[in-house]
Amino acid sequence: MATETRVSRRKAETRAKLITAAQQFLVDGNVHPPILEITKAADVGMGSFYNHFSTREELFDAAVAAAREPYAQAVNRLTQDMTDQAEVFATGFRITGRMFRCLPALGRIILKNGTEEIFSDSGMTANARRNMHLAIESGRFAVADPELALAVGGGAMIAVGQLLLDDPSRDDAASIDQVCRDLLQMFGIEADEAERLVNLPLPDLDQLALPGS
Repeated sequence: MATETRVSRRKAETRAKLITAAQQFLVDGNVHPPILEITKAADVGMGSFYNHFSTREELFDAAVAAAREPYAQAVNRLTQDMTDQAEVFATGFRITGRMFRCLPALGRIILKNGTEEIFSDSGMTANARRNMHLAIESGRFAVADPELALAVGGGAMIAVGQLLLDDPSRDDAASIDQVCRDLLQMFGIEADEAERLVNLPLPDLDQLALPGS
């Protein structure tokens, strides 16, 4: 049993090293490194790679998921006690927009995933999709095509995230709140109410400090 535990632990450590190395390649903008280069960066043998992943693309998919899922869960925890679904959606959007500055490595990974992130079935997109439908069902949003609305919101998030990383002098809070205000009105929220929602205090963002961030 002890031997099995040690083997399982070593396998988990090797997988984690490969994922961490892949995340760094994503942050650096290198999305097509040779597998040998990945294993060297992870300080593991070439054979170890194929014990965990069949292809480089499979590894990179795992690297993106490993980066975004803990973050998505953290955002869920920060909004779980809110009862107004419009506030839940707006808060999630405002927090995620600030992620590009408070967790820039994660932000770069999300940006490298590009449009795939907008249409994902997991992570922050899954949060947004759920919150969108709940806001519609509760009567807070008047949206005829939720998927189109999510595409517009996701595209706006990706675009603003890139702008924030490219221009360090830009006020991230003011920028993301302006986009959120405009989206809320597009989703049927009156201007005064949209203004109120984007001026509500945010939860403690220190809780988004993920391991390794």
